[in-house]
This record gives sequence, structure tokens and C-alpha cells, in this order.
Amino acid sequence: MAEEKKTLRITQVRSANSCPADQGRTLKALHLGKIGRTVELPDNPSVRGMVFKVKHLVSVEE
Repeated sequence: MAEEKKTLRITQVRSANSCPADQGRTLKALHLGKIGRTVELPDNPSVRGMVFKVKHLVSVEE
């Protein structure tokens, strides 16, 4: 049977203007940068770590 790959749907909900530069670079690595932009990325420890770093700027759906 085929194993279903899990993804995370990540939406930017707040601006990164007043945040440190490393958090802005993390948003760029997640392919975000504008409020309202949504991406689907694989659910792995690397992506989860980046989401944890900018958790106050994004919303996540599994």
C-alpha cells in the first residue's frame, strides 16, 4: 500500500517588518514574504524547526 506523505499548510498572517533579520530569512526559506501567502511543505523536522522560529508570524494547518 502506498504511504501517504504528510504536509503542512503554512500561511503568513503577520508582517516581518519589526522582526530580527534571521526571522525574515526564515520566512524567505519557507517561500513566504507577504501576508496571506500560503505554501504546502512536507512535514519533517527541518520545516517544523523553521515554523517554530516564526510561529508568531504564521498559522499552520496539518
